[in-house]
Amino acid sequence: MPRLETAGVKRLMKKHGKNQFAGILSHVAQYYGEKILQHGTTARGVDWNSAESQLLRFEQLLKIHRGESFFTVNDYGCGYGALAAYLTQQRKRFEYRGLDVSGAMIASGKKLHRAKKRVRFFTQEAALAPADYTVASGIFNVKLGTTNQKWKEYVLYTLKAMDRLSTKGFSFNMLTRYSDKERMRPDLYYADPLFLFDFCKRNFSKKVALLHDYELYEFTMLVKK
Repeated sequence: MPRLETAGVKRLMKKHGKNQFAGILSHVAQYYGEKILQHGTTARGVDWNSAESQLLRFEQLLKIHRGESFFTVNDYGCGYGALAAYLTQQRKRFEYRGLDVSGAMIASGKKLHRAKKRVRFFTQEAALAPADYTVASGIFNVKLGTTNQKWKEYVLYTLKAMDRLSTKGFSFNMLTRYSDKERMRPDLYYADPLFLFDFCKRNFSKKVALLHDYELYEFTMLVKK
């Protein structure tokens, strides 16, 4: 796949504002809103096959964490805040800010975590302050009827936002183009991990790690500042 050079990326970011992706976000919000209403605050409620795979993804994403005794985290596409529950179970000391385009997800998260003072939820990116880390799990997978090119532009735009919201680093996962062809679905987006590794190295940091050795048809990218 041809590289998207740094100058080209800058032109892309200037050309596309968030309003360019309003239609995409509207469809995604509806899709996930239906999932949470159907399955509740479970792994299936955020469109994962199992709780085990959801936890495995958290384990990979949190390798961005440098072991601080206390840290702040933005969960970009937070669902009902399962990551906050995971961090609590791991006895981490943290401040959590969850962002999601689905009002149903946010309502479920607020209800589930209402007793936790350091867990907050937002529906608008503008309300988020930069955190030590920003993580995104599964937000780049379900493209529905969006073209691959348009979805790719949305992915790159969102990574730029995640970089801006992170002081120490960010991490994200995506379905891999190395998946078995017979298992690939037209409504899902399968990314080229090598392209994204190159993109992150050229635009965000020299310290980038590609994790592609765990038992799921996906990869995780860690971008450390």
